[in-house]
Amino acid sequence: MRKIFLLTLLACCMLLGAVAQAAQITDVKWGVNKADVLRIVVDVTDTAGYAVDMEGDTLNLTVNADKGAQVPHSKAVKSSLADSLKIVDKGSYTVVRVPLKQRLLEKSYKAFVLKKDPATGRPFRVVLDVTPRQASYSGSGAATTVVSNRPVVSNRPTKNNSSIKKNTVIKTTTAADKKADKKKSSSKKKNDNKKNTVAAKTETTVNKPVNKSDADKLAVIKGNGRFRTSGGLDGKIITLDAGHGGSDPGAIGSDGTKEKNITLPITKMLKEILEDKGAKVYMTRTTDVDVFGPNASDAEELQARVNVGEKYNSDMFVSLHINSSVNKNIGGFSTYYYPKTDNDLRLAKNIQNKLAANFGVDDLGVRQANFYVIKRISMPAVLVEMCFISNEKELTLMKGQWFQKKTARLIAEGIEKYFA
Repeated sequence: MRKIFLLTLLACCMLLGAVAQAAQITDVKWGVNKADVLRIVVDVTDTAGYAVDMEGDTLNLTVNADKGAQVPHSKAVKSSLADSLKIVDKGSYTVVRVPLKQRLLEKSYKAFVLKKDPATGRPFRVVLDVTPRQASYSGSGAATTVVSNRPVVSNRPTKNNSSIKKNTVIKTTTAADKKADKKKSSSKKKNDNKKNTVAAKTETTVNKPVNKSDADKLAVIKGNGRFRTSGGLDGKIITLDAGHGGSDPGAIGSDGTKEKNITLPITKMLKEILEDKGAKVYMTRTTDVDVFGPNASDAEELQARVNVGEKYNSDMFVSLHINSSVNKNIGGFSTYYYPKTDNDLRLAKNIQNKLAANFGVDDLGVRQANFYVIKRISMPAVLVEMCFISNEKELTLMKGQWFQKKTARLIAEGIEKYFA
């Protein structure tokens, strides 16, 4: 009898310990970026499963975590999509309900997770981005496809759903974009001050080009006059940006492969090829670090990368990334540009054409985008998405030396053609 009592007591203690360690929601926040994309962020004490579903005109984000006592039952929201959100405690899970004011386009809401980062004190987070009808992401595939994302799990996750893979932050315009735009046009100051911004990395398509006079102003580089766009690679100054790094892993594959660990070796290979052809090449990072520092804001980190290109009076800035999508069948290369000079599009086309013609994967083309690093830098710049980490075939490819060397070589050939 004593043994049975002790065993029962031990089992009860273990059960109480497990309950005590259950994930708990500590905060629910929201924000709206310049493209009017509504972002909802749920802070959780530990890894938690999640699901997203529509229930009539209400969008539900279900998180497999208890609702903390400090979390309110509702919050007011200022967005074209919603006026409020409700946080409903379901005992074994919590539902964030978003009553919508407009009918969404298909697949216009995307969810993903951000892992806990002890270095910066950031908790595990479940993030939901909702795109209004008039806005669109510039990810690959359909206009509403979001890059650097992950598929959702079942509609009602359980406490034992610990096999869910973590992913990373979606790339979106930052608060710094808003600040820079305010400086450019005093007529927009009042409107910009009224907007809530999301301090996260996202991207949206930009349909309005910069006018010719503005492009001419941006083409001037300190101490160097104007960037060079012809005459061959010899002597040209190029800055290469290996996407993500340090506390930011970038997109994450099904096997745990991190985007930051693919972009860096390819960038190093590209640097070596370009230097062999006579170019002077600088990198925003050469190791697995945050360029600004581990506690930087998104704007500080992105601007730090821009600063490298400006510091060395570069003729060109090339940022390398790996794409991701909720649709695991989407794959291929794409190259993004922002039309601030007469040469951004030409550079993007030269690189994309080389990749598209020499790889047996989809050609997703050249796309215009509002990426911070290619918009806020003065010289011609592109951001290359080197296939999809969410696509199992391409994930296997990108981990191999053959893919990495060939990608670096073809990007170098595109750059060389641009300077020809």
